[in-house]
Amino acid sequence: MRRPSFKPFVLTAGLLLTVAACGSSSSTSPAAAERAPLDGVKLTIGAKDFAEQNILAHLTAGLLRGSGASVETKEVKGSANTRKALEAGEIQLYWEYTGTAWITYLGNDEPISDAAQQYDAVAKADKATNGITWLPGAPFNNTYALALSKEKAAELGVKSLSDLAKVPPSQATICVESEFAARNDGLPGLLKAYGVDVPEDNVKLLDTGVIYTETDKGQTCTFGEVFTTDGRVKALGLTVLEDDKKFFPVYQGAPTIKTDTLSKHPKIAEILAPLSQKLTTEVMQGLNAQVDVDGEDPADVAQDWLAQEGLLK
Repeated sequence: MRRPSFKPFVLTAGLLLTVAACGSSSSTSPAAAERAPLDGVKLTIGAKDFAEQNILAHLTAGLLRGSGASVETKEVKGSANTRKALEAGEIQLYWEYTGTAWITYLGNDEPISDAAQQYDAVAKADKATNGITWLPGAPFNNTYALALSKEKAAELGVKSLSDLAKVPPSQATICVESEFAARNDGLPGLLKAYGVDVPEDNVKLLDTGVIYTETDKGQTCTFGEVFTTDGRVKALGLTVLEDDKKFFPVYQGAPTIKTDTLSKHPKIAEILAPLSQKLTTEVMQGLNAQVDVDGEDPADVAQDWLAQEGLLK
C-alpha cells in the first residue's frame, strides 16, 4: 500500500496546550459517554441449535457490543432448554418465535392467524404470566410450508395448498420429518384442514437436509416440508405453496428478555429496534443460505451484514 507523505510542521507551546486541552475534554464529553450506553454491562445471548438462531444471536451481540456491552453468545439445544436458560438467568436474551411461545410455552391450542394480533397476544400473556418481555418483532415469519421444484409446480399447475386436492395420488408424494408427520399442527392437521387424502405409503420420513435435496429432484417426493426462511428454499429455487387457508401458525421472530433485566438496561430495546426492522423473510433466507448452503460461519455472516447495513458504530 502506498503511504501518503507528510510535511513536517512545528506547533507553538500555546497551540500544543490548546490541542491537548481539546483532546482531554472530548474524551469525557457527554457525546462520548452517550456512544456507550451499555458500558460495563455483561450479557449472554442465547441461540437454539440451528443456523438462523446463531445468526440472530451474533447480529444481536454485534449491536450490543457496539453500545459498550461485554457480550457472549451461547448455543443451547432445543426450544425448551433455551427458554429455561432465559428463565434461569443463564442467558439474558434470545430470539423466539410467536407460534412456539403461544402453543408450547403459553399452552394454547389454536393459533391466531393475523401476525400482529398473534404478536400482541403473546407479548401481553408472556409478560403478565412469566415476566418475559417481547421486544418489537421482525417482519420475517419462519413457519412451516410445503414446497416443490419449479418444474413440478409448472407441470402440476399448483400454487397453493388447496391445489393439493387436484394432484393425482401417484404424484402426491410428500417428504417430512418424523415430528411433523405426527403433530396436529403438522401434516395430519394440514391434510384434514385442506380436505386432502394422501395414501400412507406416499408419505416419506426423511431428515431435514435430505428433504430439501429430494424435493428439488422431484423423484422420491414431489412435495417437501420446509421452513419459509430456510436459505435452501432460495438456493434450490423451490416453489413454496401458499397457505391460503392460513393453517400454519405465524412464527414471527422477536428478541425476548426478562422484564427485570430490561428494566435495569432499557437502552437494549432502543439499540435492537433498527435490527428488527430490517429482518424480512427474504433477508433471513439470504443470511441462512450463506451458512447452510455456502458453509460460512454465522458470526462472520452477521458481522458482514451489520457493516453492510450501516448498523455498526
